[in-house]
Amino acid sequence: MTNSMSLEYALINDTSWQNQADWQTPDTPFMSFAFWQALADTGAIGEQAGWLPIFILVHRVADYADSGDSNDKEDSNDKEDSNGNAIDGIEGSALHPVAVLPVFIKGHHRGEFVFDHAWAEAYARYGIDYYPRLVSSVPYTPITGQRLWLATGETLNEDIIKTAIAGVDDIAQQVGASSWHGLFVTPELASVATAALPTDIDIEQTLAAQDNGLEPTEIEMPILERQGCQFLWQNKDLLQDSQPFADFDAFLMTLKAKKRKTIRAERRKVAEQNISCQRKCGADITDADWKAFYHCYVMTYAVRGQQPYLTIDFFMALAQSMPEHLMLAQALNDNGEIIASSLFLYDNADSDNGDVDENATLYGRYWGALGEYDSLHFELCYYQGIEFAIEQGLTYFDPGTQGEHKLIRGFIPTTTHSLHRIYDPRFVPAIADFCRKDREHMAQYRQQAFEALPFNADNMPEFDTNH
Repeated sequence: MTNSMSLEYALINDTSWQNQADWQTPDTPFMSFAFWQALADTGAIGEQAGWLPIFILVHRVADYADSGDSNDKEDSNDKEDSNGNAIDGIEGSALHPVAVLPVFIKGHHRGEFVFDHAWAEAYARYGIDYYPRLVSSVPYTPITGQRLWLATGETLNEDIIKTAIAGVDDIAQQVGASSWHGLFVTPELASVATAALPTDIDIEQTLAAQDNGLEPTEIEMPILERQGCQFLWQNKDLLQDSQPFADFDAFLMTLKAKKRKTIRAERRKVAEQNISCQRKCGADITDADWKAFYHCYVMTYAVRGQQPYLTIDFFMALAQSMPEHLMLAQALNDNGEIIASSLFLYDNADSDNGDVDENATLYGRYWGALGEYDSLHFELCYYQGIEFAIEQGLTYFDPGTQGEHKLIRGFIPTTTHSLHRIYDPRFVPAIADFCRKDREHMAQYRQQAFEALPFNADNMPEFDTNH
């Protein structure tokens, strides 16, 4: 059955593909259909926001003669994309959705958190357009996770990646994009992609091919990898055979005495300002709570003279469609007024099959305060999150991007991965060299950060060079 189950792709401008298969539960709430629908419905993505989405549907082509499924033929000629093009209408075959990769056409860098401004400046110096560019990410969300939705029963592999990237290349050629950027991808995706696609280029041969009339997107460009560093708290008591912590004090006991004293002092300072904290989840978060949260959230941007990316309608949409993933930490003054809020999303600790999800994570995302309060940011964004993760049996707490202040509070340096594809071969060698040096620099930084962790000797985790 040579080529009887080959992979092909279709480009779709809407979410009609969601109804064409059973899809696996995503690895984070940020890849749930509900989260993306809230982004779309409230204008956070779309042409006006500068995040114009196209979905690359990877499907498996099965010959009727080989599959022996007569029902496939009946169903194969009635599916169209948003442009009216048949995606299940190949004569003599049936198409089975395998995976979907979202791609955004962008003319800016806002809301990405992996910065390529220097690349854009290099293009500008040579009078070449760097825009539009293509991005695959969760908008405004620097959280590592899957970047493809996979159909039930499918496993990420090189064929899927090659087919999806062929779709990316197609979009790039159609819109004249300079590049594609896959941001905060999983280590697995980075590994599969760099195994499936070339990671180097013969520049002389490539330029010669271009001189002979080939367009840049007709030449096989390499996939380039960048690495970064974020900080991740782990709910593992190494003195208790890596069992979850019993409570916050058990976590503190893993730290050196000086750091333990500092954290306790910070928590006392909050109480000494007559500030109390509370947490609410899901349906217990009222409309008044959401309004108070958004007032605080807007203030975070206002002090920098900026407008927030997300609207109150976005958060209210999350409250309606995915309350089981929401936790709101609030700080109240002595009059009971909310003066600061921090919104978290979290995975369900129990997996679909009833077992405990060993990767269940709390994600610190959105914060704001109505004024300056000593140590309140640490309390509401980190310590309340750690307490919640312990109570819920979550294994990890991802507090968001950047910040060495997280390191000294027990958050462990971990590797982030992004993938990049540059379509003008003249820029590939320099950008590839930049990525290589950047990986080396970040590896050194993670090592130094790891050595600065505040754990006592018995609770020092092992340094992982790959994560």
